[in-house]
Amino acid sequence: MGSTEGLSKKQIGDAAEDRAAAHLRRAGLRLLERNYRTPGRGGGEIDLVMRDADGTLVFVEVRKRRASGHGGAAASVTGVKQRRIVFAARHYLMKLAVLPPCRFDVVCLNDADATVEWLQAAFDAGD
Repeated sequence: MGSTEGLSKKQIGDAAEDRAAAHLRRAGLRLLERNYRTPGRGGGEIDLVMRDADGTLVFVEVRKRRASGHGGAAASVTGVKQRRIVFAARHYLMKLAVLPPCRFDVVCLNDADATVEWLQAAFDAGD
């Protein structure tokens, strides 16, 4: 794992995304895009856009926490955060000619016990 001392927040986040992407690739998903952002202010961002073996487009939020207090990494994906991810996903889907099945996953990295927790279909787009 290694220490994160002296690293910037971006470097720590990039390393967490690398770790999550590697975990998902080992599970058979293919990375399509990383850090997809909507243009302009107030939009959303998707950490990883991946394709599952069955063709499902998977929008992945990566969360890293040093400790499991306050609900751990999964609890940090609030309703507001989910809406921003869904907004960005809808923007991403606008450029596709055919809409594939989609889902929203969360990968939680907890430093306290060095675990990777993959929450498939962690939330949905609402209506």
